[in-house]
Amino acid sequence: MIDLGKQNLLGVGIDAVDYEAAVSRIIHAAELGQPYGVSALAVHGVMTGVMDAEHRHRLNQLELVVPDWQPVRWGLNWLHKTNLFDRVYGPDLLLKTCAAAESKGLRVGLFGGTAELLESLQKNLLKMFPGLVFATAIPSRFRTLTPAEKVDLIQNIRDQNCDLLMVGLGCPRQEVWAYEFKDQLSIPVLAVGAAFNFGAGKLSQAPVWMQRSGLEWLYRLSREPIRLWKRYLLLNPYYLWLLVCQKLGWMKFSTESAVKPDREILYG
Repeated sequence: MIDLGKQNLLGVGIDAVDYEAAVSRIIHAAELGQPYGVSALAVHGVMTGVMDAEHRHRLNQLELVVPDWQPVRWGLNWLHKTNLFDRVYGPDLLLKTCAAAESKGLRVGLFGGTAELLESLQKNLLKMFPGLVFATAIPSRFRTLTPAEKVDLIQNIRDQNCDLLMVGLGCPRQEVWAYEFKDQLSIPVLAVGAAFNFGAGKLSQAPVWMQRSGLEWLYRLSREPIRLWKRYLLLNPYYLWLLVCQKLGWMKFSTESAVKPDREILYG
């Protein structure tokens, strides 16, 4: 098990952990009924925090932020000599957490996406984990919520006796959601994004060799060029440049430089 704690990556605290440590932390919090915000960040997710001080605060208030894509793992290894041998990929983290939840008898909730997507995801997960118990599956309303609707949603989830909740709203909405809801839910909230679409069979994953080579972004770009070109063709080089700046001390990045948001967004 590898757990070296949070490391400063461009001012965003990323946990240098492996799958075993990440799942162990999540399950421990679930068994204790503790608030526990979790996110798996790719380069785009890290850069949302770099470029937005309020969102950086949200990310740095999550208890566990894992390196979702290889360039994030490489950044940790290069800057902090963490020697991580693998990333902690969101879709695989979802599966490994479900396996542990099944063995521990913990009840899993799903939030986000459409009702059809959640139904497909549950069916596929139950094929892999027949003993897994779903406490609830709540589709997104694809809009922001009122404060009263937030209260109702929290009560709904609590009434279903969820031990942990998977959230798939896309980055950065799901991280905002985890930050705004985790304390009142008092359970682990995992922002796993595209893992819902992968798990439901709605999106294809890059070949393993592309994933290991850090070329997953290229595969995703080829599938959704209009939506993703700015994310990958602009942010990826900028990320690499900022890593060089942090490594050589040309720029200072502090996890304490974030700004606490003065209002909730309430994605729902």
